[in-house]
Amino acid sequence: MLSSVTTKGQVTIPKKLRDALRIRPNDKVDFTQEGDRIVMIPLKTLKDFRGAVKSKGSGNFETERARAKASVGRRVGEEMK
Repeated sequence: MLSSVTTKGQVTIPKKLRDALRIRPNDKVDFTQEGDRIVMIPLKTLKDFRGAVKSKGSGNFETERARAKASVGRRVGEEMK
């Protein structure tokens, strides 16, 4: 698949590739160089994984947040001993 580079250095990712890699507007991608090739890797954020794991708690956001903070607090306290 061909794509042109604009005067601003922008390239359009072909729709077929965007769909296959689930790249959506405002997603982040990382570019690396491997020899004479440029490799683009789509980056995922925590928001992309939302709902991937079932909660053991009540489902209430504030309750889950407090539970997570308490858990992290206990772990940090144990590591500092």
